[in-house]
Amino acid sequence: MTPDSHSSPLFRQPHNPSLDHPVFEPREAEVTLADMLFRLVAAQERQNELLEELIEQMNATQRQKQSELGQWKEANPQLAKRCGTAAETLSRVQTEFLEQLTDEVSETAESLVDSDFLMNEFVDRYGPRMTHLNGVLQMLAQLSTYSDRPNAAK
Repeated sequence: MTPDSHSSPLFRQPHNPSLDHPVFEPREAEVTLADMLFRLVAAQERQNELLEELIEQMNATQRQKQSELGQWKEANPQLAKRCGTAAETLSRVQTEFLEQLTDEVSETAESLVDSDFLMNEFVDRYGPRMTHLNGVLQMLAQLSTYSDRPNAAK
């Protein structure tokens, strides 16, 4: 900041005649400041309490979803296993699709940068398929029994 910026009306404190008055008690200002700080701390504590409640609610929702998913897997073990097999297969399909996509980007990089039309064509061709494939893969992975096994990370 420049020295002049402190003299602008934005940064200047309003003149308070009571501060010029010899009867002004400094303790009044201390009490007011202490009261404001107390209120600030109380508001911060309340905000922390609300955040803790929100986190607990989110955790409870997540635990409920996990419980329901576990129950579904127990009730449908064969289907859960088939979901895992399908997820593995689609993961290989996704890898091949990504290879095709990245090859095309490499081959047409300059054209994609220079032409909005070609870029839109590229996004229209690959975007929806990638988005939907991703969604299906996520669903199958969640429903599969493989997500519970240590070897699932392979």
